[in-house]
Amino acid sequence: MPNLRNSLDLAHSSSLLAGQVPDSSMMTLSSTAEPIVRSLSYLTDKVNYPDHVFINAAKIFQNIHIKRPPDRILVKYANDLEHSIPEFTDEKSQRWSYELAFSALKYQDLLENILLDSGFYYSQLVGDEMTSLAVVMLYDFQDRKFQPRYAYDNDEIIEEVREVEKLLYRYRTKLAASLARSRIKYSAPAIEYILPENVRKEELRASKLPLYAWVNTAKTSLPEVVDVLNSQRFIEVMSPSEMDNYSYCMDKQFENVLIFPPHLKEELNNLDLFIDNKLVLQDKSHCLAAHSLRALMNMDDDIIIANPCPGFTIAHISVLTNQSACNIYVFGIKSETRKQELQELFLNMECRNIKLLHEMFTEIEPSDQRLQKAKIILLQPQCSGSGVSDPVDFILNEQGDTTLLQNFSQGSVPTDKLNHLANQQLLQLNHAMKFSKVQAIMYFTLSVYEEENEHVINQALELNFGNIKGRSYRLGSSIIPFSTTSEPLPAADHFFRIQPSETTNGCFLAILTRERDPVDSAKDVLARAAAKGLLQGIEISSARGDKKKRSKMAASKAIAKPTSITQTNIAEFLKRENSSTSAKESISKQDPLVSQNSQHNISNIQLKKTSKQASFPTAPAAVKNTSYFTAPKVADHQIMFTRQRAEDKMILLKPMQILLPPVSMPLYSDSTVAKVRSPIQCYPRWHSGVRSTLQRAFTPTLSIVGRPKETLPLNALRHPKPWH
Repeated sequence: MPNLRNSLDLAHSSSLLAGQVPDSSMMTLSSTAEPIVRSLSYLTDKVNYPDHVFINAAKIFQNIHIKRPPDRILVKYANDLEHSIPEFTDEKSQRWSYELAFSALKYQDLLENILLDSGFYYSQLVGDEMTSLAVVMLYDFQDRKFQPRYAYDNDEIIEEVREVEKLLYRYRTKLAASLARSRIKYSAPAIEYILPENVRKEELRASKLPLYAWVNTAKTSLPEVVDVLNSQRFIEVMSPSEMDNYSYCMDKQFENVLIFPPHLKEELNNLDLFIDNKLVLQDKSHCLAAHSLRALMNMDDDIIIANPCPGFTIAHISVLTNQSACNIYVFGIKSETRKQELQELFLNMECRNIKLLHEMFTEIEPSDQRLQKAKIILLQPQCSGSGVSDPVDFILNEQGDTTLLQNFSQGSVPTDKLNHLANQQLLQLNHAMKFSKVQAIMYFTLSVYEEENEHVINQALELNFGNIKGRSYRLGSSIIPFSTTSEPLPAADHFFRIQPSETTNGCFLAILTRERDPVDSAKDVLARAAAKGLLQGIEISSARGDKKKRSKMAASKAIAKPTSITQTNIAEFLKRENSSTSAKESISKQDPLVSQNSQHNISNIQLKKTSKQASFPTAPAAVKNTSYFTAPKVADHQIMFTRQRAEDKMILLKPMQILLPPVSMPLYSDSTVAKVRSPIQCYPRWHSGVRSTLQRAFTPTLSIVGRPKETLPLNALRHPKPWH
């Protein structure tokens, strides 16, 4: 058998060099005498597409093909798009259809020229309604070196496909000759060299791009995944450059992310780990978005996903937040079929905190009651996808506009298209800034154009400066949550960019943060600390209705736990918070405006809150102690400051301002007046045992001004509210 195969391959190669195709005697005919049904093409590695793939690819190509001006039209296509909606049976056939349609689009000029030069188009054997089918089948025909297609017995037979296939096979010699002339014209050793250089580079990058997979920790763990891979002949290596055959390595930036060589894609999809969604294949740029979003949120913050981004990205965010009680609201799920698909996916991946909403994000009012706990918005608007190396993967996973495939086929995006996308992105970003409860917006695209990235961010910041309660958005530092052994990715100017390469697709990320209300910020920090159990018994509550209940509990604890101990515990928590976010602090040094003010405000508010809880219950005892008003000698300034503020808030002892009548005393010396007006001399009137002294001090004053001499009761001298 090997000798027969080599002989047939040699004969086929010789016939191609001679400008011929294999003789029909080398084919196996079907019972219907169609010379296309059986062949020896199964000896090659080319995909033998079933009939329905050609039909769907023709419908896609009909919608995305480049339309010529009327004076330059040579090959006509049907104008009726009513029946040009593809219907897919599974994901594999969908990908095949898009790949075939995109390949035909890239070589549209070449394929149309072959149809014209060979005389196939002028023979009028096919009508305009079948031109798209002829183009996509011609590409597949030449890709198989003009060999007949192998069709399986259980394949569905579509008459239009078989008819066009027979016509192409009848013209096989002229078609091959026309292709040869075109290659000579362009001096192209293969048809790939006819494409623009940047398109060829994208194809080369796509063929070398490693496969990234993240571990679904809701169903398994990294050690379990490693054990399964090792039991199935996979070998762990230290870096992607060492990967070969059945090997993998750990990603150095993000935990629970593995890297595989690109040639294992089909085999990985057939492994139980991937079938059961314990391992999920997804590009690293999406892992970056998920981990960055998780780094921004507190324990119970809800998340808004403004656009229907890939289902696996939503699931990844859910898995990373499964330890908290947050909800993830996803907008823009219009199709009921799409909603059911996502629900089944999330159920299989054990993601239970995702809410799918059919409303568009720009249609939602910021006052919507469902979103009052939402503190973070992920805005991943539709973009050009110019940073992606595999256009088909971008269209299928991002639910993108199929017309963008035209731009991928040419290697550039027209200016008017970029402006249209940028306007839509700016509209969504402006709407996101209207949510007053939201504290951070993460803007993420797969584009490398500044028109869709930096320009959109800068315009939005200018338009929304100071719009909401004086708390404007500003660019946060480029904080990316790397693992402890990470190799930092490039970041600059508050923006995070990755250029397309042979290791990852390109992307852009910006984080917009709003200056928090200091009180709310302190509550968030303390709530997160209490949820983590770091405050060790310190009660944190922000409800005003709980003050009376707290005061009784705090009264018994105030003596045992003085203010200094409370401050020590909070300081220890802040120290732990800072140590747990060392990566953020190191980057924030480059941007001192990011966290200096917020940390200072948090410390002050915490000090005020603890002083209230510790000092209020002890206030009555302090009032009875007259020696309290002597100058205190306390080394700790912070503790003394806290006690003074608490006592001053309770009792303002300024009797000289409210007790003395507005009269002059000319018969008294300055020293006597000073004694009467002295706050120390006036203070004893609030206590028993000093009434006679107080009467002697004030009786002469009343007689001097000519009023009747009488003894006024002590109550007349008391102000009803001495703290006013």
